Amino acid sequence: MNARLIGASIKRMTLARQRRFVTPHPDETLEALAARALPDAPLADAVDQIRAWNLHIFAMRKPRGLMLGSDVVFVEPPLT
Repeated sequence: MNARLIGASIKRMTLARQRRFVTPHPDETLEALAARALPDAPLADAVDQIRAWNLHIFAMRKPRGLMLGSDVVFVEPPLT
């Protein structure tokens, strides 16, 4: 054991809670992703929420709403 660690206290670090996200399945539509990620919400509301939380995907992408398998799609609002 490293001599500097003998008798030293061990500090535990905790990880901060991270915002929930999913990645799209191949050929998955926004509606299918919304139903999978937010099953307890009405589909129209789930789609609207996902659009609002993911402007990086839905505002600038051409064609509009195209999701890639590498996209990080947030399924909850930003943490404060």
